[in-house]
Amino acid sequence: MGWKKLIFGEKMPDKNDPKYRERYEKEVGFGRKVARFLGIDKGAAATQSFANRWPKVFLCVVFGIVILCFCLNVWRLSQVARSANDYQTAVEQQEKQYRNKRQSQLMKHNNDIENEPITED
Repeated sequence: MGWKKLIFGEKMPDKNDPKYRERYEKEVGFGRKVARFLGIDKGAAATQSFANRWPKVFLCVVFGIVILCFCLNVWRLSQVARSANDYQTAVEQQEKQYRNKRQSQLMKHNNDIENEPITED
C-alpha cells in the first residue's frame, strides 16, 4: 500500500463496474436478508407510506424530535455548567455521606432517649 493510496484512498466502486458487481450484489443481498429478518423493511415501508400520506405531519414529528433533543441537550449543558463550581472529589462525597448518616443516627438516638418513659425508682 503506497502513501498516495493511503492519503487519497481508493476510487469509489460503482455498482455497475464488473470488477465490483459480484461483491455489490452479495452485500446488498445480505443487507436485504438482515432487514427482512429484523423487520426493518416493514418498518421502513410503513414510515414511507405515512410520510407519503401526511408529509406535513411527518415533517412536524421529525423536526419536533430534533428540536426536543436540542432543547434537552441545552438544558443538560446548563445543568452541568451550573454545578461545575460545586466540584467535589470522591473522598469529599464519601465524607459528606458519612456525616449525614452519622447525624441521622444521632438524631434517631436522641429521639429514642426523649421518648423513653420516665420511671421513678
